[in-house]
Amino acid sequence: MREKLRIAVDGPGGAGKSTIAKLIAGDLGIDYVDTGAMYRAVACKMKENGIGVDDIEKIGQMLKDTEIDFSRGQVLLDGKNVNSLIRTPEISKLASDCSAIAAVREKLVKLQREMGMRKSVIMDGRDIGTNVLTEAEFKFYMTASIEERAKRRFEELSAKGQEAPFAEVLSDMAERDHNDMTRKLNPLTKADDAIELDTTYMTIEQVREYILNAIRGE
Repeated sequence: MREKLRIAVDGPGGAGKSTIAKLIAGDLGIDYVDTGAMYRAVACKMKENGIGVDDIEKIGQMLKDTEIDFSRGQVLLDGKNVNSLIRTPEISKLASDCSAIAAVREKLVKLQREMGMRKSVIMDGRDIGTNVLTEAEFKFYMTASIEERAKRRFEELSAKGQEAPFAEVLSDMAERDHNDMTRKLNPLTKADDAIELDTTYMTIEQVREYILNAIRGE
């Protein structure tokens, strides 16, 4: 394998980015950086501290004392495991809103780029190939129909015991898609040199094999 391998995986919510990125990281023996979880962690801290998306000054102060890290599949916010707190529809929407705040993106993108400079990584998010790791050796843009993506998210929440009507999950996803694709600061879009992959009718193993073959040149 190359001395340093950086893989960018972009796409809307529910396309399977995180699931695939974790698998590929294991297959290639590199680190997985869940950038979406970093924004969710910021959103979680904002909620815990009663800070709204319009409180730019308070958000800036909060970020100065905010540390986010990954360890053995855990998302650590200021040293605390917040895995179970950051996957709710409420936090998902707040994460989308706060990702449009310049101060939040500046801090997290800086951390992400530093990771990509130090070691081989696979990152998934909304603007990895277009903004964070523009020099990534491989870029993929994963998508799927909104109905299929909402179904996946609904099943994920149900499996965790977090009940939410399917219609609500679908509506939240449509709203987040719109916010992500129309925001002024680094909107969700496919990088010109990214490989697009529609996963609507693909199994996880099919997607995994496709991406591994592309990376290995098979």
